[in-house]
Amino acid sequence: MIILTLFAFLAGLVTILSPCIFPILPVILASSVTDTASRRRPYGIVTGFVLSFTFFTLFLSVLVKAFGVPAEILRTISIVVIAGFGVSLLSARVQKIIESLFSRLANLTPTTSGKGGFGGGVLIGLSLGLLWTPCVGPILASVISLAVAGTVTFSALILTFAYSLGTAIPMLMIIRGGQQLIAKVPWLSKNTVKIQKAFGVVMILTAIGIYAGVDRSFQTYFINKFPNYGTGLTKVEDNATVLSQLEDVTKPKISLGNKQSLAPELILGGKWFNLPKGTETRGLPLSDLKGKVVIVDFWTYTCINCQRTLPYLKAWYEKYHGQGLEIIGVHAPEFEFEKDPENVEKAIADFGIKYPVMQDNEFATWKAYQNHYWPAKYFIDKDGFVRYTHFGEGAYDESEKVIQELLKETGVEVSEELDTPTYQTYGRTPETYLGANRSDPSSGVKMVGTWTIGEEFASPPPNGELLMNFDAKNVYLVMRPEEGPTKVQVYLDGEMVKTVTVTEDGLYTLVELPTEGRHQLRLVFPDGKIELYAFTFG
Repeated sequence: MIILTLFAFLAGLVTILSPCIFPILPVILASSVTDTASRRRPYGIVTGFVLSFTFFTLFLSVLVKAFGVPAEILRTISIVVIAGFGVSLLSARVQKIIESLFSRLANLTPTTSGKGGFGGGVLIGLSLGLLWTPCVGPILASVISLAVAGTVTFSALILTFAYSLGTAIPMLMIIRGGQQLIAKVPWLSKNTVKIQKAFGVVMILTAIGIYAGVDRSFQTYFINKFPNYGTGLTKVEDNATVLSQLEDVTKPKISLGNKQSLAPELILGGKWFNLPKGTETRGLPLSDLKGKVVIVDFWTYTCINCQRTLPYLKAWYEKYHGQGLEIIGVHAPEFEFEKDPENVEKAIADFGIKYPVMQDNEFATWKAYQNHYWPAKYFIDKDGFVRYTHFGEGAYDESEKVIQELLKETGVEVSEELDTPTYQTYGRTPETYLGANRSDPSSGVKMVGTWTIGEEFASPPPNGELLMNFDAKNVYLVMRPEEGPTKVQVYLDGEMVKTVTVTEDGLYTLVELPTEGRHQLRLVFPDGKIELYAFTFG
């Protein structure tokens, strides 16, 4: 953990060189100009930034869900604070008004004693933490994936704090360096008031630009113009030691134990598919399966991670069903359109699933199992006890061995031969949601044009664009056409690679590469009549 924390700190240091710093750079420079007499305010800025970025990176999704406050409102408040700071540089009267509003917390006027300005600096830093969306590497990307899933650990807190602290140190050096430069250059010292007013105008224009999305457009232009710039900055954290320790920190721990926890009963009420004859009217409760080995699999049909587990589940069902294995698929929808029974039935047919599947639209069974993941598998023995769990992809050999051991407990002779293929995934970029409920300001997604942001999806205007950097072999996107078939133009590193026709809601493959790597994705939506839900990577 010490090594991982050190690399998180180093990653924060080098991130200051990335194009993602451009939107907040004017604020940092303006702070150096206006703080010649206030030595404490730079420390207030970095303190506010570290606290804000750490808190909102880890808990923004939780706040949005708990209070229903869109993340954009918090961003707008930060923009207003920055604009107010700019106005205060133009007018001494406004400075006094702001002082009276925020009292000592937001004392934006430096004092000759050098003791003022810390509170104002904290306020500015808090705003910067919300406005900054860094170009993240493996460490912060993994932490963000935990936060989005609602799993914030002490390790995640330490790593995020180390990352933000690493970023804050160069900020402090820039501000303090500007102060010293002004103090040593007579011409700058004599014209401090004029320089402050000039930066006041810059601050106001910066706030307006961020509100209008100009910062995102500029970053898009910069990335298109210099596609390779910044891609090497995250290599400091892209090594075997870091990735190995990240796996230990971010992957859920699986449990293998004795008969200690009875499996919760399935909460019936939703529609069932593939039921055995004679159970069509009442479903298939676990109480009917005593004496058998049961796998309860939580999934949803647009989840690429779930889709990649289906071949293994189907193979186990075909291989062991006759020996006493039953699999129950619990379909817990991630998006509203996945609640439609016709959509689920079509997906089951498309994937060739033969085992029973129940709909859990109200997440009743999900809550009974206290589940938090797609996919999640609970292995239940002949007496109804949960003996093993696995969350996410992978560990297929281990899972099949558990099936064999549990079947042996029923008295069945089972061959211990394993024919499960070797599992490997190449996606380092975490799942990225585009709707207001689960979007993450740190995801690095840039939307060009005036987009409509719903709770679950984002919808582009005609000829709207979306840009993001990723590290993976394959890129997938859950999309839904608003009217009829619509097209999406896919560009990779500046070159158009394909056009995807979206005819129905579902998961679409955008990019398939022979090897993993860092690339820039650009999507163009000619007619704009489409809803975009979530990216996944493999």
